[in-house]
Amino acid sequence: MLTRLAFNLPRNAVPSVRRAISFQSILHGSREAKEAGEHEMQQHSRLIGRGKYLHGIEIHRVKPNNVKEYKKAAEHYYTGLRDDPELQIKLSGNFEALVGEQDTFYHILEYENHSGLDNAWSKIPGSKHEKAHDALRPLLSSQATQLAQEFAFMPTSPPRNKGGIFELRAYQLTPGTLLEWEATWRKGIEARRKFVQPVGAWFSQVGRLHQVYHLWQYQSLQMRKEMREKAWQVDGWADTVHKTAQLARTMDSLILTPLPFSPLK
Repeated sequence: MLTRLAFNLPRNAVPSVRRAISFQSILHGSREAKEAGEHEMQQHSRLIGRGKYLHGIEIHRVKPNNVKEYKKAAEHYYTGLRDDPELQIKLSGNFEALVGEQDTFYHILEYENHSGLDNAWSKIPGSKHEKAHDALRPLLSSQATQLAQEFAFMPTSPPRNKGGIFELRAYQLTPGTLLEWEATWRKGIEARRKFVQPVGAWFSQVGRLHQVYHLWQYQSLQMRKEMREKAWQVDGWADTVHKTAQLARTMDSLILTPLPFSPLK
């Protein structure tokens, strides 16, 4: 991983480690290796992240018989977070999967960076928000949360109401390839922007790591098909797809519909 990072970063961005490697270091990891790993993660965020906000991506898998009840409970919980001025939490988008894993809901929250998240989390225990979340839990079969940063070249869209559908594309990258992924996408994204503006893009920092999300909006599946076909006619787009496909271990394309209280519609 350090070799790949050294290839992508200036020489002065990676510390030189010349200490002999002991058997104990191989088993448990040397202090220098641990520090280098932390340094690498910091470099990733500084080089490619916007750094202004922290986003929570919450995924709820709902028991099939509880979907209607869940939608009401989720609206009560998330609008309660949004409307509490002490928490300073913004909702970016709230969606239900139409194509992909069924009975699954995606909620994207925006915090005023890490300190804002610390502030919100310190106020939720024992509050009405905790009770509202407790009402959700029996309706779920599982849930997962990630903390993610925006890519600097694709900041999250403000609230809007354009109608249609959303596509959430999820990529599990090979560890150590995030910088190369960002550089390739940053160059190639203009081919897509000619026909459709991205809604947002994030890379995970806590939770499942080495994961990237892109969110797009289309009036219909037919329009999605047409916009993607047009992008393939633009010089450079095929090369972007070819390069990024080699960096990803898995890829998912999910078609989502916004919930009534979602700021993005």
